[in-house]
Amino acid sequence: MSFAKIYTRGLLGLHAPLIEVEVHLSQGLPSLTIVGLPEAAVRESKDRVRSAIINSGFQFPNKRLTINLAPADLPKDGSRLDLPIALGILIASGQLSEHAAEGLEFVGELALDGHLRPITGILSIAIACQQLGHPLIVPQQNAAEAAQLPNFEVFAAGHLNEVCAHLAQQTPITAYTAPISSSIGQYNFDLADVKGQLRPRRALEIAAAGGHSLLFKGPPGTGKTLLASRLASILPPLNMQENIEVASIYSIANSQHHFGQRPFRAPHHTASAIALVGGGCHLQK
Repeated sequence: MSFAKIYTRGLLGLHAPLIEVEVHLSQGLPSLTIVGLPEAAVRESKDRVRSAIINSGFQFPNKRLTINLAPADLPKDGSRLDLPIALGILIASGQLSEHAAEGLEFVGELALDGHLRPITGILSIAIACQQLGHPLIVPQQNAAEAAQLPNFEVFAAGHLNEVCAHLAQQTPITAYTAPISSSIGQYNFDLADVKGQLRPRRALEIAAAGGHSLLFKGPPGTGKTLLASRLASILPPLNMQENIEVASIYSIANSQHHFGQRPFRAPHHTASAIALVGGGCHLQK
């Protein structure tokens, strides 16, 4: 078979639109062309993919390779398309069965030796796959984050060879199960830590109970930030949907977050309104 189609995901804000990686092998001078609005990291993937395939013990086809990333009007960025591109090449060249990747989605960056590296925004991608009922194969470092979703099948792989062995049904990968954490919903800062400050504490309790906004005003060093950071510890726990929304934002920003905890942000007092909402730039590592 000289054609293959692999499913993966892009990132558009908090959404993860479906991307079809179409690979076609044809006669002609050896070349590799990627079309479909690929940005720099995607265009560079052809060199990573070539080395990863060869160093994993497979043959890189000595033919004309055309890779289409559909839909063509959606810009493709990041390195998460490395794994689906490599699998598409192996299927199109006959080194894997043409039906090996049916019903699955793949994301992951490839190292030159074939190892899988983690990506950002994995939770948004996992949510989109869960809605369609598609199992997802991810790098090992992303598995714990993706497995936070209930009733969702995630497979963690550390190397391209592991993914290929799973697809060839030689060495199946067991679905990843997230470890149960006893720290979910537990905060490092608690209102019980505050000694004195009876009026501000009373204001925090009233605001938390009634869902009111609260403004602290006073000179530096009087405990405004300390009190505000403890507010989350007396608020009701987040429900699953709220947990997922908060965790998705942290996942895209590639920032550390403890699942089940309400976020607390402490911007500098000189931050502008534009800076508070992100500055209008793309979030990067």
